[in-house]
Amino acid sequence: MQLNQHPELLDKLAASYALGTLRGGARRRFEALAREQAPVRAAALIWQARLGSVAELQAQAAPAPAVWTRIDNLVRADQEQQTMQNARQPAVAGPVAWLRSLALWRSATAVGAAVAVFAVVLGVNQRDQLGSQIASLRTQLQATPQIEYVAVLADGKADPSMLVTFDAKNQTLLLQRVGGYQEASDKSLQLWALLPSGGPRSLGVLGSDKLLRLTAGESDVREVPALAISLEPKGGVPSAGGPTGPVLFKGALIQKVL
Repeated sequence: MQLNQHPELLDKLAASYALGTLRGGARRRFEALAREQAPVRAAALIWQARLGSVAELQAQAAPAPAVWTRIDNLVRADQEQQTMQNARQPAVAGPVAWLRSLALWRSATAVGAAVAVFAVVLGVNQRDQLGSQIASLRTQLQATPQIEYVAVLADGKADPSMLVTFDAKNQTLLLQRVGGYQEASDKSLQLWALLPSGGPRSLGVLGSDKLLRLTAGESDVREVPALAISLEPKGGVPSAGGPTGPVLFKGALIQKVL
């Protein structure tokens, strides 16, 4: 089976494999596919890396008071029973004394059983907490921007003034001011795509915030070699006419390979 043709199934199987919930024959078949198919092997490694630090984030869980009370009651009851037996009967050497020591073993067994119950309860709680953290981690990963294009726009002195990234997943151009330039209140900055042929095309008018977002599709930035920002009247100018004010910043738009 070519799991790489079923990405959702591959992702779920890789997550289950990394969590340890994929068991028996299903786990062995997944391992066999991982040895044969690089995409399966990569998916498993990615999920193992994602979960590698989850244990460090796991908060300590204190056992319920009732668990310790139960253990204490069992220990006290066996100790009292052993004391009463010792008081009623004289000490006997040999095999009889060894048989009487069974009471001590029974006490230890009871304590061990109680501790095992506590470990199971604590393990279930930790598994539930781990599942919640995995779900939160998956949400964070899904919300992580998928950056495909990057540009650093600089002024005439080659000083960086604006960092531009394109998030393909959210169809967003993210612009961050990295210089100290601030336009006057009656002016606006406008972002332009410098096309290989034809005039510049407006990608939007920028506000005065340090972090700015513009809605854009991949078709707006694909095969665009460079971006520029001009200073325009308040509210910007129509795209058809191109920039009317000075071009303050410009730079190459680079598509990320990885």
